[in-house]
Amino acid sequence: MRRTIAVILSVLGILLLPSIVHAQEIMIITNPATSVPEISCEQLRDIFIGVRSRFSDGSRAVPVLLKGGPVHEVFLSRIVGDSPDEFRVRWRRAVFTGQGAMPKEFPSEGALLDYVATTPGAIGYVSRVPDPSAVKVLTVSRKK
Repeated sequence: MRRTIAVILSVLGILLLPSIVHAQEIMIITNPATSVPEISCEQLRDIFIGVRSRFSDGSRAVPVLLKGGPVHEVFLSRIVGDSPDEFRVRWRRAVFTGQGAMPKEFPSEGALLDYVATTPGAIGYVSRVPDPSAVKVLTVSRKK
């Protein structure tokens, strides 16, 4: 009986996971000293794939990532258009050819938030911002 219940719960979890992941809200955050109030999806993608290293005002952009998890997967899917494996291959190729260095990765949203709050130009993503005064939340626009 317990085994049947465990199997049913596992199947329900697998079926519900995509809807939970797709409902995940992503906030794009940057260091409070960053002067840009918004960023386009294209600019954001270009920063995270290493094509662009500056914000629209010319200041340096330092992308940072979560090591994994639903927020990371949703960000890569929605903004970059890659799966985690595709993203990692893209960066490995850039590192191997000398065209870039993999962005810094963090094990938790808290660690990523702390780094962004204290690093000029840092830009990352989280599911929520517990202290709105610590970082700046950017508006993501569809324009170029």
